Amino acid sequence: MITVKAPAKINWSLFVLDKRQDGYHNILSLMQCVGLYDVIDFELADTLTLNSSIELPGDQNLVFKAASLLKNYSGISMGARITLSKEIPSGAGLGGGSSDAAYTLMALNELWNARLGKDQLKALGASLGFDVPFFFEGPLARAEDCGEQLSRLPVSVDYILLLVKADCSVPTSWAYGALDSERDAKVAPAYIESEKDNIGMIYHALASGDFYGLAEIMRNDFENTVMRRYPVIRDVKERLLRSGAVAALMSGSGSTVFGLFNNEGTAMEAVKHFPSYFCRVVKTLTDQDYGSI
Repeated sequence: MITVKAPAKINWSLFVLDKRQDGYHNILSLMQCVGLYDVIDFELADTLTLNSSIELPGDQNLVFKAASLLKNYSGISMGARITLSKEIPSGAGLGGGSSDAAYTLMALNELWNARLGKDQLKALGASLGFDVPFFFEGPLARAEDCGEQLSRLPVSVDYILLLVKADCSVPTSWAYGALDSERDAKVAPAYIESEKDNIGMIYHALASGDFYGLAEIMRNDFENTVMRRYPVIRDVKERLLRSGAVAALMSGSGSTVFGLFNNEGTAMEAVKHFPSYFCRVVKTLTDQDYGSI
């Protein structure tokens, strides 16, 4: 049996650039894994089955899709009995489904002795979702194009975050559509290179422990658009800042907001301000923390 812990991720910065002819968007983002995990067990079996802690048909679950994709691609005759224990909430901008898919590909590649290389697994993962390849290059990476072009960055300093998921889920497709409707769809956003280079500035701040520098340059292009439709997410961000967070930002297309704290005690105290929401105090993952299976 193989057991894996699939981590969540946050976006320290997320630019949504031009819309491509294929309907997808180019993005620029800095993504990092955090210490919140789904746990997945894999055992050899004659057929492929999934038992999940959430009620979702197997053919709609990225774990089952990833397993089926790898089985068909590799021509493996074996199956697997998969058990998924979810801790990362869905529709939260934390990449839980994408992480589960990536770790499923890694685990079954080993369990079935399929002998596929990382690049092959990443390509399979990208067909399931553009965030999936990131989890092969974590814990910290710059993501470009649709998110599948990645530049891994070394990281040795960790940070305390409080993750708060508002009582709503934001469909990613809706977020992109709403953002497009607020822009001139025929013109790409006029970002100057110095703005786009905030990825480099954020990385420098992360590496040097510059909390307050981070607060000035974190950015998410989805934030204002999503918060207009879901004002509860804005309320969460404001409450995090009032509760002692040095900075706060919505992750991905929402609905989770993460607050950056100076210490774990302050973050734990801030949890009291969100009695009815999903809250977790976590650390960002470093190279030492992170690994494949």
